Amino acid sequence: MQAIVLAAGQGTRMRPLSESCPKPMLPVAEEPLVAHTVRAAVEAGADELVLVVGYEADTVREYFGWEYAGIPVEYAVQERQRGTADAVRAAREHIDGPFAVLNGDNLYDSDAVSRLFDAAPSIGSYQVEDPRNYGVLSTDGDRVTGIVEKPDDPPTDLANTGAYVFPERASEWLDVSESERGEYEITDVVERVIDEFDVTSVEIDRWLDVGRPWELLEANEWKLAELDRDLQGDVSEDATVEGNVVVEEGATVESGVVIEGPALVRTGATVGPNAYVRGATLVDEGAKVGHSVEVKNSVLSPGATVGHLSYVGDSILGRDVNFGAGTNVANLRHDGEDVEHTVKGERVSTGRRKFGAIVGDGAKTGIDTSLYPGVTLSEGATTAPNETVSRDK
Repeated sequence: MQAIVLAAGQGTRMRPLSESCPKPMLPVAEEPLVAHTVRAAVEAGADELVLVVGYEADTVREYFGWEYAGIPVEYAVQERQRGTADAVRAAREHIDGPFAVLNGDNLYDSDAVSRLFDAAPSIGSYQVEDPRNYGVLSTDGDRVTGIVEKPDDPPTDLANTGAYVFPERASEWLDVSESERGEYEITDVVERVIDEFDVTSVEIDRWLDVGRPWELLEANEWKLAELDRDLQGDVSEDATVEGNVVVEEGATVESGVVIEGPALVRTGATVGPNAYVRGATLVDEGAKVGHSVEVKNSVLSPGATVGHLSYVGDSILGRDVNFGAGTNVANLRHDGEDVEHTVKGERVSTGRRKFGAIVGDGAKTGIDTSLYPGVTLSEGATTAPNETVSRDK
């Protein structure tokens, strides 16, 4: 099966994390986000990969090269960024036979993707509590009879997961009309396929659309939980490491440290002395968790430093962030309501009772900075000593 993975999105809802680091390359456990989609396709039986890329093309190519897990990789460039049908159309010259399409910012259960391949032509579906925020499938048994975007009165609770297997003929139907949103939608192609073929709805056991920062946290919670304990790095005899913790070769865990898994400490990272790391936490390559620092359920991107005497909870720190001594992140509202966060200029609920700060690449805090739940520090932002940050900066 040929698998086309869509990885050209600009990630505007993920900003500031995607300002300098392309969204498909944001860290999820030991691999970039898009690599988990690619791996699911490979494990499901894909024998050829086509990655549709945009402005991040060089970064993605550098990571994957021309072969991944023994499978050949080709690239197509989507220059206009005008929707999913436009993205697949960019890959049309590579299509040879039936082909799968997977969103590169979604996480899929690989067994379900394998069933999707076997049931071709097919669409991946996922049961959700409130289908109104998704594309929704209409079905007759396992057969898909229609698809509608974000309906007020959903016909089913089956969300469209952005995972498809098309017959080769569908490559001729990619020149769709522009939608009201000014984009070229793959759902228009899906409707044509449904009219001419029996399309199977394949329920995916586990799925996550990683579009906003707290969903990147959730993605790490998912993938870090799958790790098996493996301590290859330099772990002090005076450190306590409990549960499924991975310390890669070239990483250092110093004396007095307590790590409660699932957690991943990557090559070149250092933890301690006397630090406490818990929850689903990623300490990425070259990141530093210093003396008497506590990090809980967070992502420290490559080069991020939390020097000493600080607390970071339910947060994502971008590349080369530096937290001054005594920086503390609040992650819980006093009224017990779900924490809100700004996405594209609007405050929206994260659906999470605990959620800390989102910190863009290169941001720096002065000593004893306090950050409110759900605030954003933009790329390169700074705070003064003793500053309390209650609004995005």
